[in-house]
Amino acid sequence: MWYSDSWKDYELIDTSKGMRLERWGKYILVRPDPQVIWTSDKKYPEWRRADAEYERRGGGGSWKENKLPAEWRISYKGLTFTIAPGGFKHTGLFPEQAANWDWFSELIREAGRPIKVLNLFAYTGGATVAAAAAGASVCHVDAAKGMVQRAKDNAALSGLADAPIRYIVDDVRKFLLREKRRESYYDAIIMDPPSYGRGTGGEVWKLEDNLEELIELCTDVLTDKPLFFLLNSYSTGLSPLTMRHTLELALKRGGFAPEKVEEGELALPCRDGSFLPCGGSVRVTF
Repeated sequence: MWYSDSWKDYELIDTSKGMRLERWGKYILVRPDPQVIWTSDKKYPEWRRADAEYERRGGGGSWKENKLPAEWRISYKGLTFTIAPGGFKHTGLFPEQAANWDWFSELIREAGRPIKVLNLFAYTGGATVAAAAAGASVCHVDAAKGMVQRAKDNAALSGLADAPIRYIVDDVRKFLLREKRRESYYDAIIMDPPSYGRGTGGEVWKLEDNLEELIELCTDVLTDKPLFFLLNSYSTGLSPLTMRHTLELALKRGGFAPEKVEEGELALPCRDGSFLPCGGSVRVTF
């Protein structure tokens, strides 16, 4: 299990009956989480004074009793991010990923050479900003134009407006095929694909059916001496061990021999010392 205990501006306070109680800066949110199948005694007073709660209805939902501003900012180890609660319960940041940011940031800083990172399905740029702050040049790829703009804003807020970050709005698969033709290579890859997706032409794909192909396309753009490969997934249909086996086999077919491969579950620590599972990751170092 990997978790980050270094947050100051974020705290998972409690969990109960399908909901998580969180502090994002000075604001208290209650959001649904399908992993929370247990019941707590809800002893923390923040349950009764939340600034907003996301309520599911049918295939969607909305924020009720919303006393939140349209957006605000939180920081992590010198990095600053915009928080903006929107549809489908999300806030624009996954705080559990800080455990991965810390891991690869140390690798980048200690590499002793320039590192070129490819961040795929890069969302609002948490990993992009962390890698750039550690000294890497980064290619940030996401199909959603709004998310890429948010990533640019987060980089600027973190003092990285002029950092060597290349922002690409594109379908990941199509981008990888073009990079292969261009013979453009990367020392490290971060990949955090959604459980389900649609291509720019409306193509529907499911992660379990397409993960192997995506990884193999990634191996086509790895340098001969890569630094790391990070694979993350929130899909309940993929265990960390399944992800590890798929990644190891694809790397082997690509001619790569990892020095170390670890699979684990990301988690957020609660105030009472318990943990909330938040998806799986596979970390590969070469």
